[in-house]
Parts: sequence; structure tokens; C-alpha cells
Amino acid sequence: MAARLTIATRRSRLALWQAEHVKARLEALHPGLDVALLALSTRGDELLEERLDKVGGKGLFVKELEQAMAEGRADLAVHSMKDVPAALPEGFRLAAILEREDPRDALLSNDYAGLAELPAGARLGTSSLRRAAQIAARRPDLAILTLRGNVETRIAKLERGAYEAIVLAAAGLKRLGLESRIRAYLSVEESLPAPGQAALGIECLAAREDVVARVAPLAHAPSSACVRAERAVSFALGGSCTIPLGAYAEQDGERLRLRALVAAPQGTRTVRADCSGLASSPEALGAEAAGRLRAQGADQILAALA
Repeated sequence: MAARLTIATRRSRLALWQAEHVKARLEALHPGLDVALLALSTRGDELLEERLDKVGGKGLFVKELEQAMAEGRADLAVHSMKDVPAALPEGFRLAAILEREDPRDALLSNDYAGLAELPAGARLGTSSLRRAAQIAARRPDLAILTLRGNVETRIAKLERGAYEAIVLAAAGLKRLGLESRIRAYLSVEESLPAPGQAALGIECLAAREDVVARVAPLAHAPSSACVRAERAVSFALGGSCTIPLGAYAEQDGERLRLRALVAAPQGTRTVRADCSGLASSPEALGAEAAGRLRAQGADQILAALA
């Protein structure tokens, strides 16, 4: 196997933390292996004033990294799994899904201790249609505004008074040492996470069996089964990262429980599925959940977004 590997990563502090985490674990697993980082700017990082669903979706965060692998400038890429489209381009594969961090969404505010404490008309910032729809269903009196940028940029906008509260993924805050900024965690019942939220994934070229062998020990089987089930819901419903879709699986022994939802953007309508199945067949469980959502009208909700 190669004695040197290069990881393609975005330039944000969170992405670099994630890549450094994988680098350290690989070098600890394989003495003598040299792992370098190739930090790249992606289209998703550059279009900071546009809603992702209007400019191409979260796949904009991975295309440049995949290009670097295709050109031989990088051997693997580390992604937040919630940013990875349900269908990978031909010639690529997910080599490993690592153990998941806290999957919940988190509310940050300078003045209010939780979602229920926000006054009517309060400005709440989020980049996610999924979060916006679920929060709007509970608090239709809030002004939910688009919030883009990396974690530090979003917090800075909160500090400047542009929002009374913002909602971010708890995992990213914890990884950056910013857990103390969290005023309240949103339970999965309040805000069902995005497919793959809080899990890191390693992508490589499908032909790179050497890379797969190197990263295989990093894979976490329960997290992988859960994320695969969640991503199967997204794949069955069109594979877009931009739709207001939540999916969250939990493993108990040999079985998975999978909850999923599709919501209208303003929270005016939500369809839900709650099903269980064998952890050994996560994609089948995801397809079942998607079928249940379709039976309740998910396709009509999604068609209205087109």
C-alpha cells in the first residue's frame, strides 16, 4: 500500500478539524503512514448569500473534492455525511462511516433559553429547510430567516444582533469546542435530524481498494447501518439534499428503528413514518419508510417545491 495518502477537505475550521481527526486516526493505525491534507474551496462555500436549494444543493460542498480525487491530487475525502448526496457519482464509493457524534440540532441565543422562550416575531436563523419547516410547525409566529456561512460566521451574525436565535448541528459545535454556546438541545421529536447528521464519511474512488483497506478499521458498524437506512430514504425520494426531509435511525441489538418525515417549507403540512427492521438490511428499511411517506402524500409536498 501507499506510504502516503492525501485527504481532500474543505477549508472551513470544522472541515479541517474533521480531516485532521481522520488523519490522526489513520497515522495511529498505520505506523509509517504519512497523511497530508489538501484544503480546497468549494462552490458551496463561495455562494454564501444564496439558499442551497436554489443554487444546486449540498452536493456543491463535495464536487471539488471529488474532482481532486479523479485527477489524482487526493486519495480520499472526509465529509459530513449530511452534506453527501444520496447517490454518489459513478466511480466513487463510501469507504467508511465513522462513529456518530450527537445527532441533535441545537439552539443558540444570547437572551433566550430555548425555543419556547422566544417571543412572537423573534428572528431565528437557519440554513436548513428541514429545520425551518419543523420549527415553523411548532412556532408559526417566529420569523425564520436564511442563515449561511461557516459555524463562526453564523455565530458572529447572532452576536451582531441579526437574529434572536440560530439553530446549528450540535455535533459541529462540540467538535469545535463551542458546546458552551448551546442554550438548548432540540430533541429528535422536536427536530428530526437530516440523514447522516453528525456522522463523518470517507469517500474514495471505487477502484482504490488500497484506500478502502486503510480506512476500514475506522468504520463503525452501528453508525454505518443507521446512516445507510437514513440515506436510503433520501435516495428513494429523489436523492436531493435540499428537500425538507428528516431521517434518523437508532440501532437496538439486531434491529433498527427509523423515523422519517417530509414537511412543507412553512411547516403547514408534515408526513411521518416510524418503522423498524433488521440492521443487516438498512436500505430495505429506508425504502419502506419512503414508501410510507409516499402513501401519505410526500410526493405532492415535494412536487410543490419544484
